[in-house]
Amino acid sequence: MRYDCVYRVGADRFPVRRFLAVQVSQAFQRLVFVLSVVIFASLGLGFAVGEFGWFGVHAGTDQDGAYRQMGVYADVLKKIQTDYVTDPNIGDVTNGALHGLLEALDADSSYLTPTEFKIYSERPTSGEAQIGITVSKRYGYAAVVNVLPGSPADAEHLKDGDVIESIDGQSTRELSLAVIRLMLEGKAGSKVTLSVVRQAKPDPDKVTLTRAAVAAPALATQQYENASILYLKPGVVTAARVDEMEARIKAAPKTTKILLDLRDATGEDAQQGLRLANLFLKQGTMATLSGQQFPKQTFTADPAKCITDAPVEVLVNRGTYGAPELTAAALMDSKRGDVVGERTFGEGSVQKTIGLANGAALLLTVAKYQTPAGKKIQDEAVMPNVTMGTQPEEEEETPAAPTKGDEMLNKAIELLKAKAA
Repeated sequence: MRYDCVYRVGADRFPVRRFLAVQVSQAFQRLVFVLSVVIFASLGLGFAVGEFGWFGVHAGTDQDGAYRQMGVYADVLKKIQTDYVTDPNIGDVTNGALHGLLEALDADSSYLTPTEFKIYSERPTSGEAQIGITVSKRYGYAAVVNVLPGSPADAEHLKDGDVIESIDGQSTRELSLAVIRLMLEGKAGSKVTLSVVRQAKPDPDKVTLTRAAVAAPALATQQYENASILYLKPGVVTAARVDEMEARIKAAPKTTKILLDLRDATGEDAQQGLRLANLFLKQGTMATLSGQQFPKQTFTADPAKCITDAPVEVLVNRGTYGAPELTAAALMDSKRGDVVGERTFGEGSVQKTIGLANGAALLLTVAKYQTPAGKKIQDEAVMPNVTMGTQPEEEEETPAAPTKGDEMLNKAIELLKAKAA
């Protein structure tokens, strides 16, 4: 994810304190990363996916160039081993470089050491307790995308945009996203301590949360303008929640206008986001999916699955993540309805697990979803056609003044009122 930052962050905005007890190997990893990333990018990933990438170095076509790059890397390592202030652990250096390399591609791509991959592979697929946040990587650290209402994170007032500097004393800068997510999960009743850098606050807060089984919020519904507008706020976009929304829309009069509030909504199954969009679309492309070695797929609206012709408006913000972003983009690009609010987070990709000979693995992004207009959601997110709130490029160093009421909601209602049923 990559890197169109959703929030503009400078050193003065989110100062991150360096730990006093920084290990030499960590400092050394950062030193070597800049010098090694080019080599690993073209060679390490090249062997994994069968092609030497960014520099046009292809197996069998320019082996001399590849060998020269390996020679540069070997020279760098030799100089560091002989001249660095201490004798470095080359294994730690290599692991650090690989972690940084995969993260440089996008936040979802990860390098897992043999130990990490074993834990990742044996993790429970369900039933693990959590703290109730969607987390990704931004600015090199873990960042909160959105917070589940009623969750332990909500009780401690974590908010979207907060940066998690460390988890149980481990800097998230040194961890892949896959490992960060594993560390946040655990047995119900177990505790996890986070160092959180909050917006417009210079020093991190130490927050200890108790993991719990967190239920998704119920579908929120409301009626406006003498029941002529049906308001739906799903919170999560899953198969069950789409079923629920479909039933609510079908039960309403056919002329009922729909206000779909996807703010702070999350969803890991992209197909459910497209399925939700199809409830309002009779025809046309909803999204495409493609990658270098991934066959292009085009997702077209099925007229049999469209259940309403009435006007629709969509609300989004920076906490809109994953499947709901596909919904918003499909409706906006098809001119089916306005999208009102802030730029979304930017998540829409497919990962593949590639095992390596030494027991390590790559979690590699192999395809990205594109909007009907051809924009990669992973790279550009979804920018509303009616922008409100604070956009990334407009953020100030001090918090914005509080607004009266829900201005985004009021704007969407105003737009719906002006449209004929």
